Parts: sequence; C-alpha cells; structure tokens
Amino acid sequence: MNWLKYRFLYFFISLAVLLPGIYSLWSFGLNPSVEFTGGSLLEISLESPSPDQIKDLLSPTYSIHSLDHDSSTITLKLDPLTQSQADQIVSDLKTLDSQAKLISFTSVGPSVGGQLFTKALTAILIAALATLLYIAYSFRNLTFGFFAIIAMLHDTLILLGSYSLLGHFFGFQTDLLIVTAILTTLSFSVHDTIVVFDRIRELKNKTTSSLYALSNRAITETITRSLNNSLTIIFMLLSLALLGGDSIKHFTIALLIGAITGTYSSTFTAVPLLVTWDTIRRK
Repeated sequence: MNWLKYRFLYFFISLAVLLPGIYSLWSFGLNPSVEFTGGSLLEISLESPSPDQIKDLLSPTYSIHSLDHDSSTITLKLDPLTQSQADQIVSDLKTLDSQAKLISFTSVGPSVGGQLFTKALTAILIAALATLLYIAYSFRNLTFGFFAIIAMLHDTLILLGSYSLLGHFFGFQTDLLIVTAILTTLSFSVHDTIVVFDRIRELKNKTTSSLYALSNRAITETITRSLNNSLTIIFMLLSLALLGGDSIKHFTIALLIGAITGTYSSTFTAVPLLVTWDTIRRK
C-alpha cells in the first residue's frame, strides 16, 4: 500500500493537533502543582459547605491559590504551611462541618520547587539526547536519529499542549507524575519508530529500491504489529481513566494521550519526514 502518498495529509493532521496546544502554551501556559511552584496542598474530607463558605472562612488568614471541590472532598492550594497550620485549617473547617478530616498534606518550599522543575527538564533533555545518540550509532546514520527526535518532540508538544488546555479549562495540574508521563511518551514514540526504521534498514540491505518504496513496504509490514501492541496499552489506559480512582486519573489521561500520539507519530510523522527529507535532498 502506498502509505506515503498521503504524507502531507499526515502533516496537516499533526499541525491541526499541535497548533491549538502551542497557542494554549503561549497564551495560558501550564497549571503547575505545588511541587514546582512551592506551596502547600491540602486534601480534606468535607461534604456540606460550599466553596464560597470555605473561602469566606479561610481567606482573611490564608492566601488561597485554588480550591477544588467535589461531593466529599476539597483540595486547597495555598502558600507554604506548617503541619500545625494545616491542622488549624481543619479545626476552622469543623465549624462548617464537624466531620472535616485531613486526608493528605504536602508542602514544598519555592527553592525546592524550582530545583524539581530544573531536574525534570534535565531528565527530558538527557532522554532525548541519549535516544539521538543511540539511534545514530545503531543505524550508522544521524538522519534516522534526528527524525526520531522530531517525532518525540511532536509527541511531547502535543502532550504539553493538551495539558495546557486541560489545565486552563478543567483545572488539571502539571506535577511530577506528568513528567513521568512525558518520559513514558518518549519511550512509546521511539519504540515504534525504531521498529519501522529497523525494517527500512533491513530492506535496504536486501534491495536497491528507493527509500520511498522501502518505507511504504516497511510500514505495511510493521503497522499491524504496532497497532496490536499499542491498542492493548490504550484500552487498558482508557479503562483506568474511566474507572480508576481520582488520584491516578490525570496521570492516566496523560499516558493515554502519549500512547495515542506515540503510536501515530512513529508511522505517520517520523517516516514521512524521513522520506520527504530524502526527496528534497536528492533534487
């Protein structure tokens, strides 16, 4: 099948998904958690009071950055607090609901938050560089490594853009688990990309056909395997996103986005870019 006949359609689909996310990142940015900004995060079991009642009670004493409320819990993001201050907040809330109880309390100083952000960014850059060097060495061709990195960048931008939109409209926070999801997305992306690139290399050693023809054949021979492998992961993540607990839902959604984009980019971004570059280079 002539998959690459539609490569510009694949590029258009990528741009259609990338551009809203890039615009959101530029306009709204991400919604970082206290792990990056510094501050305290309190999750409190509380049923009856409304968010407005809680804000009216606590705002005169504490600086509230955000308040999320569902049927039985509230999540407060505030300036850094001590354990005694967190206990005092729970005591104050008991005037509204006698059954109020602290579920979890996390406090991170601003300097620690900055260090975590730097380390997270460093981890992503190291992973990308190591991937580039490994593929370039394995395939004895820097071009293969370069386009594998482009596909990884494509997937990372889609995930970050999606989380920017989700953070702006639905309050999703970017925390260390999302960094884990980004690194996992890189592995999704590069795994399938290497499978296709390796098949291209094998075919190249057996025939003198053009890279265009070899790439079409390589995609045809590997796409079923890639889809079967990826759909197994996607269905599992979809089940967790729909049925799993709130504590892992956002992380699971990030992994789900990464698994879908990684599956798409390995076949319909990395290979078309490689073939397009080869076509331009030969002119």
